[in-house]
Amino acid sequence: MISKVKNAMSNLVGGMMPHGHHHHHNHHSGGGQNSGQEGLPHRFPYGRPDFLDLTPELLQYSTEHASRPVVTLKRGTRLPWGAGYAEAINAGKSMLNEDQASCEKLFVRKPSSKHRNSTLVDDSGDNTGIPLHFWGVFDGHAGSGAAIMASKLLHRIIRDGLGEICHLLENPNSAPPICLAKNGSPFQTEAKKGGTQDSAEDADAVCDASVRFHMEKVVSLESLVMGVIETAFKQMDDLIEKEKTTYAISGGCCALAVVYLMGKLYVANAGDSRAIIIRNNEVIPMTNEFTPESERQRLQYLGFLRPELLGNEFTHIEFPRRIQHSELGKKMLYRDHTMTGWAYKTIVEDDLKFPLIYGEGKKARVMATIGVTRGLGDHDLKVYNSNIYIKPFLSCVPEVKVYNLDENKHGPDDILVMGTDGLWDVTTDKEVAEAVSTYLSRCDPSDPMRYTLAAQELLMRSRGVLKERGWRLPNEKLGSGDDITVFIIPLAGHESET
Repeated sequence: MISKVKNAMSNLVGGMMPHGHHHHHNHHSGGGQNSGQEGLPHRFPYGRPDFLDLTPELLQYSTEHASRPVVTLKRGTRLPWGAGYAEAINAGKSMLNEDQASCEKLFVRKPSSKHRNSTLVDDSGDNTGIPLHFWGVFDGHAGSGAAIMASKLLHRIIRDGLGEICHLLENPNSAPPICLAKNGSPFQTEAKKGGTQDSAEDADAVCDASVRFHMEKVVSLESLVMGVIETAFKQMDDLIEKEKTTYAISGGCCALAVVYLMGKLYVANAGDSRAIIIRNNEVIPMTNEFTPESERQRLQYLGFLRPELLGNEFTHIEFPRRIQHSELGKKMLYRDHTMTGWAYKTIVEDDLKFPLIYGEGKKARVMATIGVTRGLGDHDLKVYNSNIYIKPFLSCVPEVKVYNLDENKHGPDDILVMGTDGLWDVTTDKEVAEAVSTYLSRCDPSDPMRYTLAAQELLMRSRGVLKERGWRLPNEKLGSGDDITVFIIPLAGHESET
């Protein structure tokens, strides 16, 4: 048995590099991802989230495509806030589960002198500072390397960034107000009547909400936290690119992170994962999906500004269908980066090139290759059989939305659901809300597993049941064939944290 498990594990770790035939089945990405990565050590070995604490046997079992077992927290395992979690592998489109997840409680502190020049310090065991809670789901494509790396490090990068503004977080209503000078260094000022500053007439300075400069720029503490999170995503993306020179870090990933700090939830999304809040049976969307369709105008504008990025193979202009050579000189419907509607233009030679964005809905692709437009990694991704890089069109910057927990009273059934697109592809926001609310209403309120059991129920509902014609939902429609990862976070959970 032991040798069998060892063989399975070596196959798993060896399988981190994606195989070409999987790429075209992956709705996110085509191929051409890992040039120069062969023979390099992995940055992190393949595995499932640490909090699942899987044995090698269970790790191997979790990768079985035929049964697609639902993996949940063990009874007795408690995540911060009592959050629930469940996951399942895809139906065969990639060898391993390319989703990853993390859940951590950290503490924000001013950078110490010994750690000031080092990054990503592991401070487990040191419980001093401002509590920070983090949940993240990372939907990998063309390999799991980038998703694993982000799941291990993004929360630490956010914590370190918040450490740089720790003096403001510790004294959010302090007087005199604390400002950051143009060069980023902190100084204190006395507020004058009318809101101007004795020592801070520089319009580029940043201050807390009680201080105004003559240019009327007010920077709130909330926007500083948002900026730290946005910057952390960029730093994470840069780190993946940097470390790809010495490690094999395959693919890219969509990233969705929820950060709780000082009474507020910050929901940061780069990709097509989704988070919703369900409060009093009302659905509050906390994310927008970033796809070739939703970001069409941004992508087309970049192609218009930088035509060299299109490699003389693509056109930034969109047509309802591919243009044929015989249609030169004829009038056809089109739209570009300036338009939301459609108009007619006379077809010229350049219009015969392949469109930058092609396809509709989940089949829409950037340069016929990738189906998401924001995320981390993908630095080596090229158009199939070409030397055209796609990364310039992909953004690592998340959209951050804020939910103030202190402004609302939350009951035990008020929750935040976050999941990869494997969940949302086949289940609407409303269906998710109904399924979870119905399940929780029947569940023992004192059961510490209630949110994990609700996550399991949700996941099984979206995966479906294996029948002769594939995985099917109760209505016989196709279930999700993708990796699925779900967190259910009780909004009243922070009240139980010490």
